[in-house]
Amino acid sequence: MLRGGTVVDATGSRRADVLVSGGRIVAVGEQLDGPARHEHVDVLDCDGCVVAPGLVDLHTHLRQPGREEAETVETGSRAAALGGFTAVVAMPNTEPAIDSAGVVREVQELGRLAALCDVHVAGAITVGRAGERLAPMAEMAALGVRLFTDDGNGVQDNRLMRRALEYGAGLGVTLAQHCEDDALAAGGHMHEGAWSSRLGIPGQPAEAEELMVLRDIALAGLTGARVHFQHLSTRGSVERVRRARAEGLPVTAEATPHHFTLTDAACASYDAAYKVNPPLRTDDDVAAVKAGLADGALDAIATDHAPHAPHLKEQPFDQAPPGMLGLETALALALTELELPIAQVLALLSWQPAAIAGIDDVHGGPVAAGRPANLCVIDPAATWVVEPAKLASRAKNTPYGGRTLRGRVRHTLLWGVPVVVDAEARR
Repeated sequence: MLRGGTVVDATGSRRADVLVSGGRIVAVGEQLDGPARHEHVDVLDCDGCVVAPGLVDLHTHLRQPGREEAETVETGSRAAALGGFTAVVAMPNTEPAIDSAGVVREVQELGRLAALCDVHVAGAITVGRAGERLAPMAEMAALGVRLFTDDGNGVQDNRLMRRALEYGAGLGVTLAQHCEDDALAAGGHMHEGAWSSRLGIPGQPAEAEELMVLRDIALAGLTGARVHFQHLSTRGSVERVRRARAEGLPVTAEATPHHFTLTDAACASYDAAYKVNPPLRTDDDVAAVKAGLADGALDAIATDHAPHAPHLKEQPFDQAPPGMLGLETALALALTELELPIAQVLALLSWQPAAIAGIDDVHGGPVAAGRPANLCVIDPAATWVVEPAKLASRAKNTPYGGRTLRGRVRHTLLWGVPVVVDAEARR
């Protein structure tokens, strides 16, 4: 029994208790009693809290197989559960890449064994993410893969991307794009602008992202296939997606917490914790990303959780790999930095990404009798300080250490099982 909270989902907000049994929601209402047939009902205190559908991350790097020194499916799933996520989509830039049925099955089984959140797998668009020939998308789709991406790379070949979209449309899946023109971005380690010039660090121009956004909007119009844009970071990208949506094209888009909380000025420290791809942008770009999240041009907040082994992030800025942790801080950063009602933040983190991932039948609510009990309980008033050493991820590469955030997950239920209770993982 989730007792004394305020239920918030896509249907609205109401004070209610939530009774869970057998992995599903049994009843939702005020001052519920446990069924007489139950000899014992565990009660989780939700006073002052929001009871919501579990969060869904469209963009998680779990690193397994191949880079277990940075993260495993188990450690990443634990971080996800602590962050309120009941489902994540694991990116395919593993070693080997998730470009075949065999690797899909391996990651799916690792997720089942961890049993901390539902691990859904994104398949690669091309073999080895090399951008040369299409991966066997049909055999991966047959295993439940609904999202395909070469994340970490953008598909450079225009004709190949058109073929991939046509192939994906026939399978009923969504293709997601890491928008980066390799030729324009080559050699860049941060955003190209005033700060890169001042610091002497080669930069990537905003146009490296925006050109591929433009291309894929055009291809969505040509093929009628769904395109999802990953981690958009520039004003130009947001404005182009906004126009495409107004024209009725089948496009969706996400933004990361770091692209609405940090700017390229942070790179002045030469600390590789601030190195990400796409890079941190300008104040104007941050304002545009926030506006896109507020007005619906952007559909989702995705973490782009990217753990790295400490020795790699301790390298000089131009040699260190890009990426930062995100699963345990995403919700709190959104509540702290975005001037949005909690229901809108939850839409961006729960039911809208669930729909894009094609898993809204089991994740993202609504909180109603008969639905799967994939839920999170959030204390929106709680404040806490980010302590990297205490994060559940195997890696510790977060730039938010020492930062005070507002909003914390109190409980997380996966298929009715409390995997997080009072902000502590049960497994």
